[in-house]
This record gives sequence, C-alpha cells and structure tokens, in this order.
Amino acid sequence: MSVPILEVESLSTEIQLSRSVVHAVGDVSFSIGEGETLGLVGESGCGKSITGLSIMRLLPNGGHITSGAIRLAGRELVKLKEREMRSVRGNEVAMVFQDSMTSLNPTMPIGRQISEQIRRHRSVTKKEALRQAADSLSLVGFPRSDERLGDYPHQFSGGQRQRIMIAIALSCEPKLLIADEPTTALDVTIQAQILGLLDDLKERLGMAVLLVTHDMGVVAGRADRVNVMYAGRIVETAPTVELFRHMHHPYTQALLASIPLLSQDRAERLFSIPGIPPDLTTPPPGCRFAPRCSRATDRCREEEPTLQPTEVDGHLFACWHPVDGPAARIVAPDPGKLATPAPEAPSAPPAGSEGAAAAGSPAPVRPPAARVAAAEPDQGVPLLVIDSAVRAYPVKSGILQRTVATVKAVSDVSFSVERGETFGLVGESGCGKTTLGKLIVGLEKLDAGRVALRGTDISKLSARELRSFRRDLQMMFQDPIASLDPRMRVGAILREPMRVQGVGTAASQRAVITDLLSEVGLPATAIERFPHEFSGGQRQRIGLARALTLNPQVVVADEPVSALDVSIRSQVLNLMKRLQQVHSLTYVVISHDLAVVKYLSDRIGVMYLGKLVEVGSVDDVYRRPVHHYTAGLIATAPEPDPTIEKSKRKVAIKGELPSPINPPSGCRFRTRCPAAQELCAEQEPPMRAFHDGHLAACHFPLQEPMRPADKEAQTASV
Repeated sequence: MSVPILEVESLSTEIQLSRSVVHAVGDVSFSIGEGETLGLVGESGCGKSITGLSIMRLLPNGGHITSGAIRLAGRELVKLKEREMRSVRGNEVAMVFQDSMTSLNPTMPIGRQISEQIRRHRSVTKKEALRQAADSLSLVGFPRSDERLGDYPHQFSGGQRQRIMIAIALSCEPKLLIADEPTTALDVTIQAQILGLLDDLKERLGMAVLLVTHDMGVVAGRADRVNVMYAGRIVETAPTVELFRHMHHPYTQALLASIPLLSQDRAERLFSIPGIPPDLTTPPPGCRFAPRCSRATDRCREEEPTLQPTEVDGHLFACWHPVDGPAARIVAPDPGKLATPAPEAPSAPPAGSEGAAAAGSPAPVRPPAARVAAAEPDQGVPLLVIDSAVRAYPVKSGILQRTVATVKAVSDVSFSVERGETFGLVGESGCGKTTLGKLIVGLEKLDAGRVALRGTDISKLSARELRSFRRDLQMMFQDPIASLDPRMRVGAILREPMRVQGVGTAASQRAVITDLLSEVGLPATAIERFPHEFSGGQRQRIGLARALTLNPQVVVADEPVSALDVSIRSQVLNLMKRLQQVHSLTYVVISHDLAVVKYLSDRIGVMYLGKLVEVGSVDDVYRRPVHHYTAGLIATAPEPDPTIEKSKRKVAIKGELPSPINPPSGCRFRTRCPAAQELCAEQEPPMRAFHDGHLAACHFPLQEPMRPADKEAQTASV
C-alpha cells in the first residue's frame, strides 16, 4: 500500500441521548493511502456516516469520541482543540454529503459558498477567491463556470448540485476526501458521471478517498479496498477483487446476494436478510450479526469474534463460521410458495421486523366479505390505456405572474397495460415518469389525450365519478414518510380510504386493516403507532398496505424502493410480487433503477424528456435494445462485479437532461446521442416496429426495423 494519508486506530464513538447512549462505532481501525479509495459499505445505521463525521470532528449533539486515534498525514486529530480543527476541516480533509440540497445554503449564490471556504483557509482577496471558485467549478465539469457563480442552488439539477458540493470540498485541495453516499439520490447516468469525476480528480490531485455507500455495485468499480461494517464494527476487510470473489463473512455474502441483477431471472425470488440491525443502545452479546445469521451457534451468541487474517494479505474477517465466496442465487419453488423461507434463513424472524414478510408461511388473504368487489373484466379491452397523453405546466414570472414559458412534462405518450401485467417506466429524473403516474391515477389533469380504465375515459369524469373510479387506481409514493400523515396513527391512515368511500362498518374496516398489516409483514400492534416509529422499509410496507386497502385493480408504484438499503429493498420487491399474485394486481412501476424494473416488469417503456422512446418486453428491451438512450442506460447500470465495472472506461451517456422548457428540436436525445446526424435535428423520429410489440423512435437505431412484409406475415399468423 502507498504512504498512509489517514490512519484510524481503535476508534470508538458514542452519542449521548436523553435516557441512553448509542454505541455508534466500536474499535474500528483502517488506513487509506495516497491516491487510494477505500469503500465503507453496510446498511443504514451500521455506523458508516458516524465514522466519517468522527474523522471530521463534526459529530451531532451528544456525540463524542471515547477512545482511539485518528491521524491525518501523521497529525493526531482527536486531541486537537476546536480552533485548531477548524484549520484542518475543509482544508486538509473535506466531506461531500449525501443530500446536496440540504447541505447547500439556499440563500447564498454558489460562488460565495465556494469562495468563503477558500478565504477561510487561504490569504486571498475576495476577487481572487471568486476566480478560484470558478476554477473549482471548471474542475468538476461546469462549462462557462464564471457565468454561474451568481446562481443559487435551486437553479441547478441534482447532478449539478452534487458537482457544486464536490467543488466546495476540493476548493482547497484536501489530502483526504470523505464522500458520504454521494450518488444515492442520483440517476444511474449522473451517478456514473459523478463517480468517474471523483476517480479522475483523485488521480490528478493525489487524494485519498473514503467512499461511504450501501451500494456494492458502486464500490465494485471504484474502490481499491473495501471495509464491510455492521452494527458499529468492521466485520470484513479485503482488496476489492478478493472480497467479491472470496468473501468470508455471512453478512458480506448476504449483502451481495440481496442485489437484483440485470442478468437475474424474474422467476427467482430475491434473497433478503431477515430481521433488522440491533439497537446500538443495548448491542447484543457475542457476534452482533448472530440474530440474523443462519450459521449462528451458541458460541456466536456468547463470544464476539475478532478480525482474523487469511492467506491473502490484507483480508481480515470476524466470524466463527465463515463462508467462502458468493452465495448461489436462490430460486423460488413455485408462485404459491413465494413466502416460504429462503435456504438457511431463520425460520422465525422477530414479529414486526423487516424480515417478517421474508420468512414464514404465506400471509392470509383477506376474506371476501371484507373486500371491495372488483368489476368484471371487459373481454378484449386492455385494462389500462394511455392514449396521446399530454401535460404541460405554465412558468410564470413578474408581479402579475404572466406565463412566460411552458414546461412540457409529458408529450404525446401512448401505451396500454393488460390485466395482471406489470408495466415498467424507466428514465432519468425529470423525464416525466412521475407526472405520467399522477395522470394515470387522476391526481393530475390531462391537457390532451385520454387515460381509460376498462374502456372508460377517466379524464372526462366528474369529480364525484372519479372518486368512485379511484378505488381501482391507487398510488404508492416514493417517500413514505412524506406521504403518510405524521399526526395520524397507522390504523387511521389505513382506515381513511374506506371511510371516504363509505366501505364497510367499523368492525369490518378493522378486520381489513388487521389482515393487511399481516399481509405486508407488520404486527397488529402497528395500528396504534405513528409513522415516525417505523423504519424506512416498514413505512414503505405501510404505504403499500394503504394502496391495497380498497382492493384496487391498478397500483402505480413511484420509485417504491429507491430510498431503501439493498437488503430491505429485496424484501419489499418480494412482497410486491407476492401480493400481485394474491390480489391479481396490475402494476405500473416507475423507477430509474433498471434492475428493479427488470425484476418486476413484464413490459418496459423508456421515457426521455416527456417522450416514450422505446417500449417492449423485458427480453426485447434488455437483450436487444434499439434506442441509443436505452442502450446507454443499460451500460451505465452498476454491476456488483469488479471485473465488469472496471472494464467500463467511458461514461455511456454524457451530459445532463436538457431543459423541458425548451427541448431540442427533432429527436430530443440528439444532444447526448453518439449516433446523432443532421436528420435528428430536423425531424422527430416516428415510432417504428422492430419485433412483435417492440417499438422505438430512432432515425439510426441499433437494430433493423421490421419490413412491411414481416409485419403482414405476423398479422396473418395471429
């Protein structure tokens, strides 16, 4: 290893609460060399971010380092006074935080936010600091950076705000950069650009980088070494390639096995880690992973293992009963047994835990008397039809709020969904996916076109008629904590749809609620609790239960697992699939995560800047993509395999989404397309058929379109 820039030795950090103490980090040791990237992975609450904040000496109220040493280029940081630490923080060690919008000051121009750090650590004038701020923005890929210094954070996209955060962190050329989940909230295309940028800057500036993430695919291609953290402890550390090929801790193996892959068979049931991480105010004795581990014995529950070396230099693990390498993918037996335990999973996870729905016998189906009667299917008519849907929003300005422009959110989108089918919508943020989902359930009004359920155009219904139709059209929102009323108990939240629709008596409503909670893996006691008393995965289960209260026919799931750890994500995805079979649901799944959409969907539509650019079956879209945007999305998706990730030398899709106020002429993707020609700027490409049901809009496609004779032959055979 190169000369250590950072040395952390036996670090322990605690957070004093009003009535207890959280033992957030315990006896953690590692080092990072010059020009090296160390990945720190694990579930939320395992101590990753607290480790980074301990190095920065930026712990929350009540937090303090109880023991250990932190040396930056040989200088001890733990014993520095706060005044001395201020000269180090932002100068020699800097941090890129997870949420750029809350980390940037919304009342200050970005030029001032970057330059104030430069002036704090460098003896320069205000003018010189602004010039250096512009240089920092240029360094992270901003064209004409001097023209953007006066802009405010809200005037930038998510990817641009993250670049600004990196520019602030790099403005004084630190020796160590701590990147705390720097790409979690970003699309795969922007994520690839940000990670590529960090790699490039690390090499140019010779920094050491601590990359904190829960995404094994991110560390696979970016980290030189990986530390796996669980419940405040380092449980395994190894060079990246060695870790992925010959992991020894069951937790590392479980994290990798929980990730849905693009190559995964949709018939397979995703592996999920049963239970939840322990409460660090009272951590369990012995191995902290033992309550969730299928290999645990009495020794594991009584005696805590220490890090032991292997034959490979630098590979250490803490486990009494180690594994050797990745687990085989788990195949579900048959659809009726999707809720049975995965191989080697504990048979009885704690009631109400995240793993409760991932094990045990299938949850009961609600009795017919307690369910809302579904309409009889209309023969020969698709359940849901979206025909030439258009939605635009006026942009107003001035004292009189005159309309000065229009945001074209959804532009002439058409597709249909059959009964019991899952239709996936993929694309970058800002392409119109969520707006289209709101149009489907009637939360937004169409400007043109129609949305039809069982042949009835719901856009033409009165408010009273639409209320009745909303029984069959429900939405599962991206942020469950924002969509659940924090002042209402869970029982009241689930009862509300039935009360509004006048369905059932109080007793029958309570029976439905109890059965629903059981179906989504939550205890009956959840009825009396508030949303903030649940974890993120449990809140997402409550959101799914609320969507199912009226026994709908169509559920629009908007980024249903984007905010969840990989282990919790697999549990929710398995649950959604099982409930689809139990209740004969039709899903429209909206996500920028290609692996999630592929696992859930039968057919997929790819959206770009308000347009549907490709639609087809899962196999057609992923194995034989036609549009260059689709191919770029697939190539950009991170894979938890170091060999694959390190072979991706170029970013597949460069640049950011153009403004929907003034989209490019002709093909809207042409400004980022490697195959764009003059025709693409002059003429919008029509939708053409490339296979049975596989359509795409591209002048210069990756596959040859069907010839008229082929279409006639297919029609005749049908």
